[in-house]
Amino acid sequence: MEQERIVAADSSQEDAGEVGLRPTRLSQYIGQDSVKANLAVFIEAARRRGEPLDHVLLSGPPGLGKTTLASIIAREMGSNIHITSGPAVERPGDLAGILTNLQPGDVLFIDEIHRLSRAVEEVLYPGMEDYCLDIVLDKGPAARSIRLQISPFTLVGATTRAGAVTAPLRDRFGVINRLEFYTADQLQAIVTRSAGILGIEIDPVGALEIARRSRGTPRIANRLLRRIRDFAEIDAQGKIDLAVAENALSRLEVDSIGLDSSDRRMLQTIIENFEGGPVGVETLAAAISEEVTTIEDVYEPYLLQLGFINRTPRGRILTAAAYRHMGFAHAQQEELWEDE
Repeated sequence: MEQERIVAADSSQEDAGEVGLRPTRLSQYIGQDSVKANLAVFIEAARRRGEPLDHVLLSGPPGLGKTTLASIIAREMGSNIHITSGPAVERPGDLAGILTNLQPGDVLFIDEIHRLSRAVEEVLYPGMEDYCLDIVLDKGPAARSIRLQISPFTLVGATTRAGAVTAPLRDRFGVINRLEFYTADQLQAIVTRSAGILGIEIDPVGALEIARRSRGTPRIANRLLRRIRDFAEIDAQGKIDLAVAENALSRLEVDSIGLDSSDRRMLQTIIENFEGGPVGVETLAAAISEEVTTIEDVYEPYLLQLGFINRTPRGRILTAAAYRHMGFAHAQQEELWEDE
């Protein structure tokens, strides 16, 4: 099983302190400029009409700010937010209870919305479209359906797997946005802002070094900042500069582009055991003692972004860039590429 990784983008107990670092207004939100600009227009238009904002679907890798954006939407609309997740809503009655307790204009945030069951989705559809619930009473020949009105609300759904959201559900969202990985400059600004909130002295070069190793993800940047603060307080009178950041990240086994020991182990296994690929994901999972879903959802997104790995019909293949980073000569075998 996967051990706790400091560069894992999924939320963990270690990120409990992250809540205080999150922006609360669109004006404070760094990055995702096109998404932010469009939301600002939609929110202002909805406020002027005195209507709830249209339902919003946010997709993208974990740690990029989907939950933060949902909270910002509620605050900008002057509404309360109710937070749940797909796996937590097990039965149609669970969702019905949540929807009937919403006040006019409230925001309902469902994380991992792609994991809602089909039965729960069927209850959600009329709620999203007509602000009503169809309730079936009794069973068999005596069964009858009644329709209950609920308060107008805004559903904000978040997913790391946009393709797993069913077409009927996806079609009921009026605003669909995908969040992209952040640039180093954007992450530098986030690190500098977070350091100010935490009372950490940090110079721009140190902030940029943390940003460069944060895998394009604000959650990882803030996590690294908190850990590097510990090293700075013990070894450098509390100030984070380039030398302190490089030393701390080296001791945390996070290399110059944000790969950790688990990433490097997977790349090295593909090189040494499978001659760079192609190797099927099930075979690779068995070789490194990981789950297939962990490889697909945790390891591969960043490696694909870096151009270190290719997915082909025959399996995963490492690129020349991966060989160079790992310090191996790339003896490319043409027959491995013939069927691409």
